[in-house]
Amino acid sequence: ILRTLNSWFWWENIWMPINCTWADFVDRDGLVFPKPQQLYATIPYAFVLLIIRFFSERYIAIPLAKALGIKNVRRVKPQPNPVLESYFRECSKHPSQSEIQGLAKKCNCTVRLVEKWFRRRRNLEIPTVLRKFQEAFWRFSFYLTSSIVGFIFLYDKPWFYDIWQTWVDYPFQSVLPSQYWYYMAEISFYWSLLFTLGIDNKRKADFLAHVVHHFAAIGLMSCSWCGNYVRIGTLVMFVHDTADFWLEAAKMFNYGRWEKTCNMLFILFAIAFFITRIILFPFWILRATMYLPTYYSTTPVIAYFLFNGLLLILQGLHLYWGYLIFKILKRFIFLK
Repeated sequence: ILRTLNSWFWWENIWMPINCTWADFVDRDGLVFPKPQQLYATIPYAFVLLIIRFFSERYIAIPLAKALGIKNVRRVKPQPNPVLESYFRECSKHPSQSEIQGLAKKCNCTVRLVEKWFRRRRNLEIPTVLRKFQEAFWRFSFYLTSSIVGFIFLYDKPWFYDIWQTWVDYPFQSVLPSQYWYYMAEISFYWSLLFTLGIDNKRKADFLAHVVHHFAAIGLMSCSWCGNYVRIGTLVMFVHDTADFWLEAAKMFNYGRWEKTCNMLFILFAIAFFITRIILFPFWILRATMYLPTYYSTTPVIAYFLFNGLLLILQGLHLYWGYLIFKILKRFIFLK
């Protein structure tokens, strides 16, 4: 069954134009093609990023947080109590008064002690400001680095200025070393974010949207690597990263209570977000993936619909986040 599914998945008609086969994707005459098995390396690379994250958060983020006036608040742990812990995990984190009285009788202690235990236990679930700052610092560091490196990799490429160049000579486009490492770093980063979803600060408003975004990003980048849509893929990654580091910087200064700096950075983020995600992405990137390929082929392959479907999912998330950002800006301007 697995062998059959594998043959279906790698069927040439899914990935590449008519009259092309996987045999055409063998390195030759100076042409280097992306290889699907190279994506396996993103998993160990993700763990390397997690190690880098651990040391950067510990030895750079914490001293920086102290310089901004953020203190490490140590929360008091409640006394170990298997009965209350089991109720907290399986039933309710906010028991009613009658439930507290029943638990007090069961544990042979006072109602006040039970209330105090649940209050302290709930506090342990809330990440400290320092922990939030460390996460924001890591994301800021990666997005800023990837934006700078991405610009260095792309600024001298013709397709950075002329979107038509993304399809010239397709699918026989050679993959550059810079494109390889750009892809590996981005995919590995999103794998690392998925690995730490359980311990990172959970965002109530858009937690599910973040999960969908991470899976869509990994699927999109991985499939575009297999189909050699690398030129347009690097543009998609660059457009996404250039707005995100402004938001993480705003968060860092918000945690340090640098209100004016935070406000200024958030406004810069909002401007960058609307330019890159609401204007450039649909009218530059999506135009290149949905409209321009029709000039090169009258019979789109299945991958055409797969990639554009994932890109449209990302655009839907952009509109959702754009709506949230607009609400925040509206409150900021009119309610101060």
